[in-house]
Amino acid sequence: MMKKLNVLFRSALRDERLVGTLAEANGVIYFEYDPSFLASGWNLSPFRLPFRQDLYEHKDLSFGPLPGLFDDSLPDGWGLLLMDRFFLSLGLSLTEVSPLDRLAYLGSRTMGALIYQPSSDLPVNTGLFDLQQLAVESQRILAGHASEILPVLFKTGGSPGGSRPKVLVGYSPEKNRVISGEDELPSGYQAWMVKFTVKDDDAHAGLVEQAYALMAGASGISMPSTRLFTTKQGESFFGIKRFDRQGRRRIHAHTFGNLIHTNFRIPSADYNDFLKVTSLLTHNHQDVEEAFRRMVFNVMAHNRDDHVKNFSFLFDDQNEEWSLAPAYDLTLADGPGGEHSMTIAGEGKTPDLKHIMQIASVHGVKKKKAQTIIEEVKTAIKAWPDFADQAGLSSDIADSVSSRFLPIPLH
Repeated sequence: MMKKLNVLFRSALRDERLVGTLAEANGVIYFEYDPSFLASGWNLSPFRLPFRQDLYEHKDLSFGPLPGLFDDSLPDGWGLLLMDRFFLSLGLSLTEVSPLDRLAYLGSRTMGALIYQPSSDLPVNTGLFDLQQLAVESQRILAGHASEILPVLFKTGGSPGGSRPKVLVGYSPEKNRVISGEDELPSGYQAWMVKFTVKDDDAHAGLVEQAYALMAGASGISMPSTRLFTTKQGESFFGIKRFDRQGRRRIHAHTFGNLIHTNFRIPSADYNDFLKVTSLLTHNHQDVEEAFRRMVFNVMAHNRDDHVKNFSFLFDDQNEEWSLAPAYDLTLADGPGGEHSMTIAGEGKTPDLKHIMQIASVHGVKKKKAQTIIEEVKTAIKAWPDFADQAGLSSDIADSVSSRFLPIPLH
């Protein structure tokens, strides 16, 4: 039996365009662009999904069951766990759930601007959230226990990627209130993502990530707004404003890994690849320099969880141009085997100035500009104690984090 889904580009509630049709037959995924969308010239995935009028058969199964454009609509880690638990709670066998079934269950509750119809929409809950309760229930789910709050967690946390429990919320700065963040938000509410800690996670993970966000911003890196959400019980959770939403407008977002069909679970990319794609896609040398700056920051601040899905690009349908998305998931982290997930000019374990300057040279970042960027990042990292203090970290934890930093001399 053939399954079909319409893929739509929704930039606003009453502004939708049919992108094309996804189909599945005998376990094979097909996609065909709608002729009117091809006429728009909006190539939403320029590197791996042919932008032409014919039936595309997805054969790159070593990457995954879906083309990268649509795989970005699906969760991984925590969101995938929630989705699987939810299907099981409905009495469904996971072997019977196809990739198109998963997209249909998400419907319009997706990151970015792509939505899927017909959708298996769930009842909408826009009530106030108790973040502490959601955090406790997320622990229960990770431990394998059933939970009455599972449908709520699935709806609010079923689409984000990453391994740590997280929920999509609407936040009102004026009212200091948090509500469910599915799809459309009431006036005055902003789209945010809130992360929880897990049982085996560092209890200070949220504070550390907030301090890193402050330090990255001081380094000159483009960052979304971030803050700590503190509960009545005194626990603090890291929150970050979503860059795929601007008011009620949705922005098309595409991760670097899915753009080039590189599996983030199998480290194989280099920062050379990232800067090359940034140049080819955005045609903006400032974005290339921004990508270089993030590499320098990740090396110096010991963020080695710099895999290919931790970088994204945005397509502005109003100006019809691509740009490098703001940074996210910046924190102290060891990568696979203690190495960077993306190598720096081939080096993952002990990258130094030589490797960094080699990246700069290949991608047209002039030596003087590269040195300025390195110095600006170094200056911000030296101010770590101030950022740690602002985030509420104890001096012991702050010192433990900074002991992992890598100073890079300018010679």
